Amino acid sequence: MRRFLKIILIIASVFLVIHIVLVATNNTHLYKGLANTYFTGKAGPTIDEYQIFYNRHIKASDPRPWAISKKYNTFSLAPEYSKYADSLQSCAFLVIQNDSLIFEKYWEKYTKDTISNSFSMGKTVVSILLGIAIKEGKIKSIDQPVSDFLPQYKDGLAGKMTIKTLVTMSSGFDFDEPYVNPFGCPAKAYYGDDLEDLITHYDVVKEPGEIFEYRSGTTLVLSAVLKKALGESISEYDEQKLWGELHAEHEALWNLDHENGDEKSFSSYYATARDFARIGKLYMDSGRVDGKQIVPEDYVMASIQPANLTDEFDNKPLERYGYGWWLMTYKGHKVFSPIGLNGQYVICVPDYDLIIVRLGRVREQEPEDKLPRDFFKYLDATFDMLKLK
Repeated sequence: MRRFLKIILIIASVFLVIHIVLVATNNTHLYKGLANTYFTGKAGPTIDEYQIFYNRHIKASDPRPWAISKKYNTFSLAPEYSKYADSLQSCAFLVIQNDSLIFEKYWEKYTKDTISNSFSMGKTVVSILLGIAIKEGKIKSIDQPVSDFLPQYKDGLAGKMTIKTLVTMSSGFDFDEPYVNPFGCPAKAYYGDDLEDLITHYDVVKEPGEIFEYRSGTTLVLSAVLKKALGESISEYDEQKLWGELHAEHEALWNLDHENGDEKSFSSYYATARDFARIGKLYMDSGRVDGKQIVPEDYVMASIQPANLTDEFDNKPLERYGYGWWLMTYKGHKVFSPIGLNGQYVICVPDYDLIIVRLGRVREQEPEDKLPRDFFKYLDATFDMLKLK
């Protein structure tokens, strides 16, 4: 009996030491992370786990369904593309052209009414809210210093940060971005419960406004600026100034770090595929809805142009990122889209008045790729289906 009690005491002591170390190193997020990944047979975050977090509900108002094309679902994905979409565990794929829903397919339990995590598409939503805040005078301009809102960043290199350096991912912060590292900033932000404290553990170590370095933590700082400028949560502002204006049919959700806390703004924005498409339409229409200017047109145009930066990927002029939007040219056509961790896309092709939404569990990307490979497969599939060039 004594031996058994001694073993229990040793085990308890080991766990106590581990807990103390995790607290001391700001890594208590591992408890939630492990409990909701490896201990449940998953390797990382999934698209339908909003129940494990506190959330803010972004209510829909004045909902208006998409017009349904007379050709709705008379098309089909070619077998090679259908098989490819299956292999990457797609959940939703829809095509809107000329403001009408022309093709729609769902997998598993997912339907037109199912919300899904968009992961880093949330960064694009933050950028849109920033544009609206500038329009309303909550923020003077894209070039306003960050320190006007967050005085802790007024000295040294940090004092050179502007709102623009945040939205273009050129802040110079030493945030890391290793999605497979359980001790990295993304894991701490996703599973942690104090985002405000988290960002205090990182510093500006490079000249702001020079190098594009995609870092989720930078969006956390931007949303902290927005919260200060707005005097309310970014979800509340979203509900009033964006989601309702888009005529969304369903409410959206944004995960919080704790009850009544801050939005995990770099990720964790949930909505339906049909409603995500409205974000694309907003920028396809230069920031207008029903003729009303929601986001300043000049801000929209700047958002979908490459920022004047050097790309950390190859040390060449940046071509693939604007203000929270990913950019590329496909078969001679300009394309822009938000991009989420597991292959969440709202692909906009202005030349064809075309919006493609794909949601799913997996994306295909190799380390040497600037943009996900499957992104172009969905473009190929749609162009093939509609006989576009």
